[in-house]
Amino acid sequence: MRVITAAVLKLSSRVSLPTNVPVNASYGIWKLPRSIAAGKHGYTTQSDRPISRYPIPYKKDLPYDIAELMEDVERKSDFLPNVFKVMAHRPDEFRAFFAYYNVIMNKDTGNLSKADKELIIVATSAHNKCPYCVTAHSALHRIYSKNKTLADQVVVNCDLADLGQRERAMLEFALAIAKPENITEKHLSKLEENGLDREDAWDIAMVTAFFAMANRIAHLTDMRPNEEFYALGRLPKEKSEEPK
Repeated sequence: MRVITAAVLKLSSRVSLPTNVPVNASYGIWKLPRSIAAGKHGYTTQSDRPISRYPIPYKKDLPYDIAELMEDVERKSDFLPNVFKVMAHRPDEFRAFFAYYNVIMNKDTGNLSKADKELIIVATSAHNKCPYCVTAHSALHRIYSKNKTLADQVVVNCDLADLGQRERAMLEFALAIAKPENITEKHLSKLEENGLDREDAWDIAMVTAFFAMANRIAHLTDMRPNEEFYALGRLPKEKSEEPK
């Protein structure tokens, strides 16, 4: 399986193009594979549960820029994350959602690595009880960090996870934002003691805040994670499965 790389998730300026030109093809109604589809009130392996309680548009009905972006992501990663399909229900919000995602997740400045950001998402999404974001971003953390266990540890019990001092300070601050707590100079000083300045604090807060919104969208839509996410970053890639 080709992994989802930074290039796959980096969304181009096409997302913001104001176009309504449809394409002449159809994905149909997307559903999870039977192997991970869930029943009406919880996870099961015996149901064809839809990936969202809201309608998933046919590709032929999508604006061209959105359909093109989704095709590009699917071609490069070998699957299309369900969040693209679900957000396509509201094209203008799709564009705004992924444009801001790109701004905060793919910026080239600051001291937060891609692995740092994914771990923040894992910790705060676990706090917000969001299965989609926990599953998807645990996979991305495994890929970026090359650490197969840390995200799982953070999901189960952040206090007992094998975190370094810098990672722990980062996650404690993110969880303070997520709860939310009143942020004080003490919070910021602890970050600074671990090499993270006030601009990094802003970045941590923006990632946390954006994915708090994403968590709530996932709850509203009853969005389910793709089966592919569960294996990403856990097993060695075969030569035939190397990304292009």
